[in-house]
Amino acid sequence: MFERTTALLRDDGTQLALRHQPAVADVRPRAILVLLHGLAEHSGRYARFADFMAQRGFQVYAHDHRGHGMTQAPDAPLGRFATHDGGLRVVEDVLVVIETARERHPALPVFLFGHSMGGLIAWNTVLAAPPGQVRAVAVWNANFADMVTTGFARSVLKAERALLGSDVPSRIMPKLTFDAWARAVDNRQSEFDWLSHDSEQVRRYCEDPLCGFAISVALWQDVFRWMQEGRDRAKIVDLDPALPVHLVGGGKDPATDNGKAVARFARVLRRSGLRDVTGRIYPALRHETLNERDPHAKGAMEDFSTWADRVLTVARPA
Repeated sequence: MFERTTALLRDDGTQLALRHQPAVADVRPRAILVLLHGLAEHSGRYARFADFMAQRGFQVYAHDHRGHGMTQAPDAPLGRFATHDGGLRVVEDVLVVIETARERHPALPVFLFGHSMGGLIAWNTVLAAPPGQVRAVAVWNANFADMVTTGFARSVLKAERALLGSDVPSRIMPKLTFDAWARAVDNRQSEFDWLSHDSEQVRRYCEDPLCGFAISVALWQDVFRWMQEGRDRAKIVDLDPALPVHLVGGGKDPATDNGKAVARFARVLRRSGLRDVTGRIYPALRHETLNERDPHAKGAMEDFSTWADRVLTVARPA
């Protein structure tokens, strides 16, 4: 089921490419899991995780963000969210996917899971969602950079936008991100070895025409806006302090300062009053925890399933 997509129509004509992996027939459905993919990739890369969670009673949904994968939007070619308000539209898309899943499975609570940029989107969606709509949230391999870093990046992007425009690929950000992360890996065989130790997974990414494409100035601006707004304690304190949050990072992931950015974000959340923050740094892993070699990837999935089981044992409204 997950390999096929259906079109979820939005009011602006966008057709979100939506995937659904049903909970297996002989397991009682327990919850909904909405998966959010990262930058310059697509939801189809999460088939293994979707199947793993479906085996454990989750109705799993995932979609391609605007400007990604097979989603079609009038103003969003690959690498661009939208002509205007792209970040807001992406978060609204997630809320619509959640609403769609809840309508199909009205008795089930919603878990929101995001990897990398998807983690930024997941957290900003939680900040924007009506109270009680999301039962728990997982943010994996995401970097909610500090104010100095986000301020510098946003200044650079503002200058690029003034000189080049907003809808052209950024020339500077790839050098400060992807290129720098590639150089951080010793004895690398490709420019994307920072993603995973599994050379087969890296090869698939490099050969996938829907991965690794150029990112527009405007989209980069949305990414750094999510980083900054996601750390806003004035917004975090409005959340239910009992909201379960699951954070994961890799100790060999240059995109998150080798997991340090994940640990810093955990401290921000706890200091903002959230009482149920689970943080785990896997020392030997790189950026794509779910695409690392086994037993590491499967072990991380098992850890997530155990956390989800614990969340579901606590009696709370869906």
